[in-house]
Amino acid sequence: MTHIELAGGPRERGLAHGRAIAERLRAFLDDALARLDHLTDRPLDRRAVRLAITAHSKAVAEALPDLAEEIDGLAAGAGIDLDEAWLLQLRRELLGYSRITAGDCTTYASARGRPVLAQTVDLNGNLDDQIAVLAVSGPRHRSLVLSFGGLLGYLGVNDAGVAVGLNLVIGGTWKPGVPPYLAIRHVLDNADSVDQAVEILSGLRLASSRSFTVCGADRAACVEALGTERRLLEGPELVHTNHFLHPDFAVHDEIHVFAKNSSKRRLEAVHTAGIPDADDVEGHHRLLAGRPVNVPDNGDIRRERTVAAAMLRPDTGELRLWPGDPATAKEHLWALR
Repeated sequence: MTHIELAGGPRERGLAHGRAIAERLRAFLDDALARLDHLTDRPLDRRAVRLAITAHSKAVAEALPDLAEEIDGLAAGAGIDLDEAWLLQLRRELLGYSRITAGDCTTYASARGRPVLAQTVDLNGNLDDQIAVLAVSGPRHRSLVLSFGGLLGYLGVNDAGVAVGLNLVIGGTWKPGVPPYLAIRHVLDNADSVDQAVEILSGLRLASSRSFTVCGADRAACVEALGTERRLLEGPELVHTNHFLHPDFAVHDEIHVFAKNSSKRRLEAVHTAGIPDADDVEGHHRLLAGRPVNVPDNGDIRRERTVAAAMLRPDTGELRLWPGDPATAKEHLWALR
């Protein structure tokens, strides 16, 4: 596993990130534009891609200038073009959404007793070879962050006891704004509590629809984002897959019926099994590695499959990761304290 320490100011953090995986990032970008062309019927229009990158990067620079500066550092450290560094943050938004998905993550959280948040990471593009864990010393908090292919964020936990996971949900119009992965990194850098994390996620102009699950010592919350609207789900235990759960948003769900059936099966599987206690690592691994929560590889690079499973402990600052297929992967563990 690639583990990268990121400290100092925003540019210094980006430089360290880029230097650590420079060769890998350059090879990834050279592979059909970070594999995006493998996922479409025809190569992406390069001019349209650059225009989209310009619009998104402007929105991020206005909302999150520290992270925009860190992306500048990533480009310099890896020896890649600045637009390429931005493309790595925007792959999902540049690809656009497909209503037909095989996976796209199963997430659950419990604030009963000792808190825990866990999820599968279901992605297309065979991205399990692009995994890195970032140990970030941010402007306010230290955090452990899961990253894929130069992303500044994906999911993680910080030293204030806030863990954040996410799910793709399909709806609304995707527009230039803050990519959800950068929004999560911003939360981990700055949020002191679940309440503050919810406030941050509710205030950002996001580029695309998502569901964010946030867990702390005594509270779990889920923020569903559809355009500029937000809806909050709360409870001692929460489970989310890839369809909207709040009734206000459910009527606007664009997920294909077959993909929705898969999403419902995974949701029901977690509810049926129950969320294991935070200390029951084997129970979490069994749930995350078993069908239907674990989405298998069918050999098609375009189809989502489980490329990692993660378990986060807000109370101990631990990130436990099973990279690749969690049914066969070796377990890795990092801790903030």
